[in-house]
Amino acid sequence: MTAHLTPHTTSARVSDLEAAGRRPAVEAERIAALLTAGDPLADAVIAELDLHGTPARRTLDAGLRKGPAALGEQPPQAVAALLRQVETPPSWVDPLMLHRGDVVSLSVPPMWFGLCAVTTALTHTYASPAAARLLTRTGRPTQTALHQLADAGVWARQAIRPGGLLPGGPGYVATVEARLRHARLRATALVDWDMGVPGLPIGQLDMARTWLGFTLLAHRALAAVGIDVTGEEERRLYQYWAYVAHLLGLDENLYRDVTDHAGAHRLHQLLDDMTPCPDATSRTAVAAVIDAQAHATAQAPGAALSEEQLRDLLHCILRKSLGDSAADRLRIPDVPAVTDLMPLISMVNRETRRWQTFSPASAQEARREAAEEPEPATEPIAAVLPLGVAFQHRSGVRRSGSPAA
Repeated sequence: MTAHLTPHTTSARVSDLEAAGRRPAVEAERIAALLTAGDPLADAVIAELDLHGTPARRTLDAGLRKGPAALGEQPPQAVAALLRQVETPPSWVDPLMLHRGDVVSLSVPPMWFGLCAVTTALTHTYASPAAARLLTRTGRPTQTALHQLADAGVWARQAIRPGGLLPGGPGYVATVEARLRHARLRATALVDWDMGVPGLPIGQLDMARTWLGFTLLAHRALAAVGIDVTGEEERRLYQYWAYVAHLLGLDENLYRDVTDHAGAHRLHQLLDDMTPCPDATSRTAVAAVIDAQAHATAQAPGAALSEEQLRDLLHCILRKSLGDSAADRLRIPDVPAVTDLMPLISMVNRETRRWQTFSPASAQEARREAAEEPEPATEPIAAVLPLGVAFQHRSGVRRSGSPAA
């Protein structure tokens, strides 16, 4: 696929990094080489589907769901090549892991998974101006964001479920189809793409940003509300999502050395160095994602918080997961009243998670940690308040029509 960054531009970007002393030359070169990289296998499939139409699409669908035997004697070449790649698991993949699913993400309550993981992942993706442009070019960013959130939530749930990534499984099919949607977006966007905007639209670096959004950034957001993971859980999380990256068509140079949050943080810094700062388009896209998530969650059955309260809560979660500097660039407001509430939310979630994973050994460890740490400076009664009541109790913001706490 034709890219729009010249070798001179890429080299200049690397020189800037080296001159600033921010990254070793080898690492900078490795990432810079992917600035204009797409996904050759998926891009070739899109071209082949455009050429052969419905028969090629049917062959692809059959192969994804039923395996190579369903391709027939003379399948389209690009479709066959893509299916061979996704049907051949790397040597490091543990089959038992695929049968179990992403047990770390599955342990997160659905509400918090949506608020923290999905919202943060999309926000991190759209902090890249190249990705944000694809959302806002429709002229209806909030409506588009609703669809994006729904699609991302459904895909993530299919990808992490037990057996979901086994060949033919719902997560496997959905992940490869997401890969092909990225390729379709690249092909469509490049027709009228502004050649002055650095980076390939939905190229390798943007796809890696999304991958980090569902791993590092999502779990930073979850930690902000008291849903932490252990070192062993980190290892299992990245082992599982490395296979997701394989199915998504990410270059192995981007993810194979990432085995924990520390490694993901290093990759995150590299990508930030190579990605233009968020612009007005990014800020519009991020605001649309936040508004859409707040609206959808407030409309869900049994919602405890109003749309306004949820928006404030999302602002606080995103500031803690992205960091204040990145949040400031995206114009995500700082909401002191909700910030004061976060220790309470974290305490309730940690207590809930402790009982979910209770064992005599974990109880003994908890008693030992409690003896070493001071009592938390929170109001004891608040620990048992429902989320909505606790929010009103600490933030002073009440839902329309609700009595003041």
